[in-house]
Amino acid sequence: MATVYKDFDQETLDKAYDNRGRFPDTDDCKNAQLAASDAAKAEYECKLDRRFGDGATDLLDIYFGQGTGPRPIHVFFHGGWWKSNTKNDFGFVARPFVPHGVTTVVVEYPLIPSVRMDKLIDRCRAALTWVWNNANSFGGDRDRITISGHSAGGHITQMMMQTDWTSYADGLPRDLVKAGCSISGVSDLEPVRFSFQNKELQFPAEEAREFSTLLMDPAHKGPLLAVVGAMEGEEFIRHTTALAEAWSSKGMDVECWVMDGKHHFTTINEYLDPDSKLSRKVRAMAGV
Repeated sequence: MATVYKDFDQETLDKAYDNRGRFPDTDDCKNAQLAASDAAKAEYECKLDRRFGDGATDLLDIYFGQGTGPRPIHVFFHGGWWKSNTKNDFGFVARPFVPHGVTTVVVEYPLIPSVRMDKLIDRCRAALTWVWNNANSFGGDRDRITISGHSAGGHITQMMMQTDWTSYADGLPRDLVKAGCSISGVSDLEPVRFSFQNKELQFPAEEAREFSTLLMDPAHKGPLLAVVGAMEGEEFIRHTTALAEAWSSKGMDVECWVMDGKHHFTTINEYLDPDSKLSRKVRAMAGV
């Protein structure tokens, strides 16, 4: 078959970017997330659908860290190729944080193709701006904000680490985000453009270049923890290892971690276990 991207023919490239289809336990992983998210909403003090703007999806869920405040804040961005999923199914990410006194915020954002990437990223920035401005109202410490995200949310995490907050809105500190963790994150949008995912995403070449974090000079000193599963396949491993190498070479504090025995969904499901190595490492970023 003819190649469509580098050495990939269409079938091979599509398989590389079909995370739901390539792992036999995908449904089990997603069902575990749903069950743990329902449990988090029942067990933890939380405020759901808090509005941070006027848009239909300008909503976030706050899971209050246990203990006395002000509490560190961890903000999470969900995955789904920027075109699927909602915050409602990701309450499980509070498990490593809430019992340890870290308030957890799960962000909703508008999905492609109803918006383009610039709008999607803007609303994520707006959510973090709201968190910083309103931290006192929910017992959070705005000077201790960390972030993480999975897959497309890993890309969003990278973009938040690239944001010049002083230019985004008046009064924001340059280091609004203190540290981040990209889990199975996408950093190069060009191959996505040639895969079957682009039937819905509709990335033109210009948009793919503009939002490929791999091509950017880091705007944040870090630290960034860049995580990928060793079973994810060469392309997803490249997204993480190449980004870590590129940004490290340009002065950012990046730790790259290829997780043995993990694939695209079992990486993020490490958050189901508050005592997993990933949970402990990201919690340590929050100062806990």
